[in-house]
Amino acid sequence: MNNSAMQPIGNTASRIATPPPGSAAYIDARNLGEAKPRRNLLAHADPHVSLAVRAFLILMALIPFLILLSTRLPQLLRDPLIVSYGVAVLSATLFYFFLAYSFYSDPSDVSKSRHVAPISFPSLGANPKVSFLVAIKDEIDVIERCVRSMVGQDYPNLELIVIDDASEDGTTELLEELVPELGFILVKNEKNVGKKRALVKGAELATGDVIAFTDSDCVLAPDAVRRCTAALISEPDLGAVSGHARALNADSSLLSRIQDTWYEGSFRVVKGAEASVGSVTCVSGPLAVFRKDAIWNYLPAWQQDRFLGAEFRFATDRQLTGYVLGQKWVGKKLKDRHRDDPFVAEVDYPERKWRVGYVRSAEVWTVVPETFRAFMKQQIRWKKSFLRNLAFSGSFMWRRGPIPTVLYYGHALWVLAAPIMAVRHMIWAPLMGLWLLTALYLAGILLKGSLWAFSFAFDNPRSNRWRYRISMGLVSSLLLSWLLPYSLLTIRRGIWSRSL
Repeated sequence: MNNSAMQPIGNTASRIATPPPGSAAYIDARNLGEAKPRRNLLAHADPHVSLAVRAFLILMALIPFLILLSTRLPQLLRDPLIVSYGVAVLSATLFYFFLAYSFYSDPSDVSKSRHVAPISFPSLGANPKVSFLVAIKDEIDVIERCVRSMVGQDYPNLELIVIDDASEDGTTELLEELVPELGFILVKNEKNVGKKRALVKGAELATGDVIAFTDSDCVLAPDAVRRCTAALISEPDLGAVSGHARALNADSSLLSRIQDTWYEGSFRVVKGAEASVGSVTCVSGPLAVFRKDAIWNYLPAWQQDRFLGAEFRFATDRQLTGYVLGQKWVGKKLKDRHRDDPFVAEVDYPERKWRVGYVRSAEVWTVVPETFRAFMKQQIRWKKSFLRNLAFSGSFMWRRGPIPTVLYYGHALWVLAAPIMAVRHMIWAPLMGLWLLTALYLAGILLKGSLWAFSFAFDNPRSNRWRYRISMGLVSSLLLSWLLPYSLLTIRRGIWSRSL
């Protein structure tokens, strides 16, 4: 392959797999984001007793809303739109909980795995080589701790590739200083090409049977890659797995605390439910691990992805995941479109009906936005990626079975309907004097948020951070839902740097 645009430095043969400085503090990152217990009557109570009391208090707080709902139920039945929307959202939430807590098992734990892969899927062997990649653009403040946590992985057969996408803030010089000590491969792009193209350039040097990605603002637990690889080994029909992400800077602001609880539920419940049927729709950027034969032929389509007449420059974790989920039906067409590219021409992997999973025990911490402005920019990027992926994955997800179909299209309908329902309940209803309608809408948001808070408290009995999850429900329904129309109107604007 043509590597003329790259300048690789160093090699992995001399990689020094030593823990990063201060590793005791960062390995203790397993406790990052967990608020210290408050000094109250429950501080020394049994965690299960404390959890029961918290649940009781949440239900008590909801009693006024439930009474209001019951007294007005006959009136509500006259408006089937309100009733059907509320019932659908609540039912979908409960269905996610049911799948995640009843059927999900961590695929890295062979003793608990309930899945038997078809014999037609080739085994990775006992110790496959893993090529671990990260792309950077102007990340001088965070990149060293990220690279050190990559080097500190306890998986023995690891190849590390760092791609600097024409940084201008001193990141390049810092990485050059780290190469002799840490022994990773450094690829320096002379011109900024964007995150996807940078990762694909790095992949040209990858020699592993497993391709793993992380983001430059992340810190990984030392066993994260090993656990994800163990999942791919134990279940050969897994084409990709996601790790479990929490906020690295959870204590920085109220907004970061709220996001930390949101991440916990988004991974533990949403990905857990999707993983129970082998159809996780987004292998998230903080730790995304793929079998090489599940994505290799589709990297050209990923880096050259176009949408609505323009190049779609966002990294789109969802899109790369979509190539794994849908290649049985769309893979041949994608490969034919790029048949002359070396990623396709040199080796042609068969299109398979891969499963996509989630490894809860593979922990990674990522920096979340601390300010409202940065948070809104992140959410706009995510909304754009959702819209682009809906146009792609929406064409085949119905083929993956009834439960994946319900989860995928049900979620899509909820996201698409959210702006309409927000306008109806928060603008139209008050203007018409229908304050009860607005109150019931808010009550439904609080009820759903309370269910998520209960889930967080159940999984984190020693943390008092569950109360922030209720706030995230309000943020999502009253604020983020409005971003979808704006994201669609501005979808052709694209830049991947998180610092902008």
